[in-house]
Amino acid sequence: MIFETHAHYDDEAFESDRETLLKSIKENGVGRIINVCASLESLEKTKKLMESFPFIYGAFGLHPDETGDLDEDVMNRIRLLCREEKAVAVGEIGLDYYWDKEQHKRQIYWFERQMELAREEKLPIIVHSRDAAADTLDTMKRVHAEEIGGVCHCFSYPKEIAREYINMGFYLGIGGVVTFNNAKKLKEVVAYAPLDRILLETDSPYLSPVPYRGKRNSSLNLPYIAQMISEIKEIDYEEVIAVTEKNAEKLFIGENL
Repeated sequence: MIFETHAHYDDEAFESDRETLLKSIKENGVGRIINVCASLESLEKTKKLMESFPFIYGAFGLHPDETGDLDEDVMNRIRLLCREEKAVAVGEIGLDYYWDKEQHKRQIYWFERQMELAREEKLPIIVHSRDAAADTLDTMKRVHAEEIGGVCHCFSYPKEIAREYINMGFYLGIGGVVTFNNAKKLKEVVAYAPLDRILLETDSPYLSPVPYRGKRNSSLNLPYIAQMISEIKEIDYEEVIAVTEKNAEKLFIGENL
C-alpha cells in the first residue's frame, strides 16, 4: 500500500471532514500516514491524531518559520513527544529564507538543536529547505546529519544538490509539484535519483497535484504522484508504490514493523 510520508491533518483546512476523510484512507490504498508537526499548536494535535488512528504516526518538531516559539521548555516537550510509541521522526525542521519570517541565525541555531535532539532520541529528521540550499547543506554537514538520517521534504533543488543529499544517505520527498508542467528541474531529479532514495508525500493540505492543483490536497491524491514518477522513470506504477513503501518503512518504522 501507499505510505504517505508527509501530511498535516491537524491543519484547519480539514476541520469540516477530518474524521470522514481519514476513515476512507485505507480503502483507497493508503496504508500509513505520517502527520508532521510545524507549529507549536500542532505538537499536541499530532499526538491526538496518533492516538485516534492506528495508521497515523507522528513527527515532532518546529518548522523554521516557527522557531520564534522555540525555547528550552518547548524542546523538552518535543523530546517527550519523540518518546511516544508511534513517534517516528523529528520534523519538520530546517531553514526557510523565502518569507524571512525568522532571523537566519535563529533558524540555523534551532535547526542544529533539533538535529541533535534527533540524534539523541535515535530518530530520523524531516528537513524543510526553501531558498536556503547552501546553508541547509552546510548546517547538516557541520552536524554530521549523515549519522542521523532522514528525508529532504518537498525536494525543490537541482539534481546537483540531490546528489549531495543522496550521498549523505538521505531520501528525497517527492510530492504534487512533480506533476506540474513547469517542474522541469524536479522531473530531472526524479529521473536521476535511484528509486530506493525516493519517498511519496503530499504535504496536505498544500501542493495538490494536477489535476487538482490549487485545491485542498489529501493523501487520496498520492496515486497521481506515483504515476508521474513511473512515467518519468519508465517503470511500472506498482513498482513505485512497493519500493517507496519499503523505503518509508525502512526509514521510519524499522524494527517496529
